[in-house]
Amino acid sequence: MKTVSKFPHEIAERDHVLIPLPDGCRLSARIWMPVDASEKPVPALLEYLPYRKRDGTADRDSLTHPYMAGHGYASVRVDMRGNGDSEGLMSDEYTEQELADACDVIAWLAEQEWCDGNVGMHGISWGGFNSLQVAALRPPALKAIVTMCSTDDRYSDDIHYKGGLMLHENLGWGATMFSFTPRPPDPELVGEDWRALWMDRLENNAMLHATWIEHQTRDDYWRHGSVCEDYSAIEVPVLAVGGWGDGYKNAVSRLVSNLDAPAKGIVGPWIHKYPHFAKPNPIGFLQEMRRWWDHWLKGLDTGVEDDPAMRLFVMDSERPQTWYEERTGRWAAEAEWPSPRVATETLQLSGDGTLSRKGSEPFAVAVSSPADTGLFGGEWCAIYWGPELPGDQRRDDALSATFDSAPLEADLTLTGAPVIRLKLASDKPVAQIAVRLNDVYPDGAATRITYAVLNLCHRNGHDRPEALVPGEPFEIVLQLDDIAWRMPAGNRLRVSISPAHWPLVWPSPEMATLTLHGGELDLPVHPAVETDEWRFEEPEAARSRGVRIVRAPESRRLIEMDQNTGLTHVRIADDFGESEDTVHGLVAGSHVDEHWQIDPDDPLTARGECVWTQTSGRGDWSTRSEATTALTADATHFHLTGSFRAWEGETLVFERQFNKKLDRRWL
Repeated sequence: MKTVSKFPHEIAERDHVLIPLPDGCRLSARIWMPVDASEKPVPALLEYLPYRKRDGTADRDSLTHPYMAGHGYASVRVDMRGNGDSEGLMSDEYTEQELADACDVIAWLAEQEWCDGNVGMHGISWGGFNSLQVAALRPPALKAIVTMCSTDDRYSDDIHYKGGLMLHENLGWGATMFSFTPRPPDPELVGEDWRALWMDRLENNAMLHATWIEHQTRDDYWRHGSVCEDYSAIEVPVLAVGGWGDGYKNAVSRLVSNLDAPAKGIVGPWIHKYPHFAKPNPIGFLQEMRRWWDHWLKGLDTGVEDDPAMRLFVMDSERPQTWYEERTGRWAAEAEWPSPRVATETLQLSGDGTLSRKGSEPFAVAVSSPADTGLFGGEWCAIYWGPELPGDQRRDDALSATFDSAPLEADLTLTGAPVIRLKLASDKPVAQIAVRLNDVYPDGAATRITYAVLNLCHRNGHDRPEALVPGEPFEIVLQLDDIAWRMPAGNRLRVSISPAHWPLVWPSPEMATLTLHGGELDLPVHPAVETDEWRFEEPEAARSRGVRIVRAPESRRLIEMDQNTGLTHVRIADDFGESEDTVHGLVAGSHVDEHWQIDPDDPLTARGECVWTQTSGRGDWSTRSEATTALTADATHFHLTGSFRAWEGETLVFERQFNKKLDRRWL
């Protein structure tokens, strides 16, 4: 990545600007802008997050915000209510309060003497979510947004549930926020009130995942903030960005297809990171953002309206790896989306385990997978710099019903969402299904192309679950995740089907046998992309803020099978290290251990546990917190426990235990 140190505009920075809200709460903002903005007002760009601009995203922010300021914008990074150096309390994600605060911040920005009245909003993940949600509220000054790695559907396409099944990330992310939110503000910024703010956060800290588990179907809780409920509410231009290694890849296609406002999509090979420094294959994304803002906020003709509707990186097939530094492939540029270049090819599943264009006679193939099937599925969302992508699928395939094509006679390019239609029956009233589409090499190595899971009780809709009638056949239509993939001649296409996908999704209460009676797979076949149809500039950014590494980061993923107890253990250890900000001297560190265990013969032995440690300090001042939360279940209830302890120096200043018993409904 090229570091840019000279810009068209000299930059002024304000580290702690307090933005007043109507109820008296004040939010802390860090603002970069041209030094002469008060005499020559500029548009403002807002990024609005709970992740602490002082230490959490400070280095990342230093790459992006000064870059935009140097090109003639007031670039603003705001800590949400109850986080970082802002006042108040946060009660949940994407609340009406959060969105109202954002609208008030936008109005405040538009009124400042250094702002020309035009505001853009952008962000990745949380900031991408609330950019969409705020756009749907139509604050007058908001003129365009850029949303990255986000979703338009909070129930079906977020970290909580997938296909009506509870993702393990529901616990993982709940534990993360349980640990993140109550961290103290920096005394150097907020002064003597820092401790009172900290105590208030500690006293009001909640396990948000308890709320999320209470809402197991697509009810009004999830409809709030899901802009797919009314795409027409968004009237400003939207640039939507995703990555094939990210969990939030599907929303890009839906947004581009459904928004009436101008909308463009970019999906690259990246994990859950900003594309100018993401891996693999970063692009000149800040230049793309600048083109977007220059047109929609400054009225310049940058050509963005003539850009392709979708720019997609078609990944070449590669042998399975849990991490890729680089990917080979080419960029496809689609003038329309859905693309008229994509044709549907249908393959039939047959009782002899083949996948072909030939029609199939009815069959009966039974599959009853061990509860630990899915161990090599990786993380739902690859977010950290470690082994989080799906590995070799051979072990999980061996525990599944599989249907293989003949070796391909020519390369095959898939672009879009494969769809599978199945006729099946279950011997239990509650069951799930996982469908994986794999690229199988001649020597047997299997790379996962894409996948889907479904709570079969949700077969008629996520808002109206219904128990299965054991032994009674039914039909489902299941859309797999979007993908752009090129398979080489000689490889085989494989459909793998199992009634378990652990630990990605929580298991059904009983071991189920699924009997498959027929099925067909629709493939979105794209003409071969032989050369890049679009070229991005090389990545560039402003100079990194700079930190002194106190403890180096490290990520590990371990799988153990205990021959004494029969339990399978997955341990995920992400040490984010500890570093000192070389500008203001704050030292911050964090570490998380996740433990997942299950007996392959008993899904009621499933257990997940997350333990987070957070540290911060400067000189003689230091704080530390430990947050532990665990989830188990019996046939009728989930059991969620937790504890939170906080120290100031060596003195324990706060301790609380949590214990929740939550109904289990069709899950």
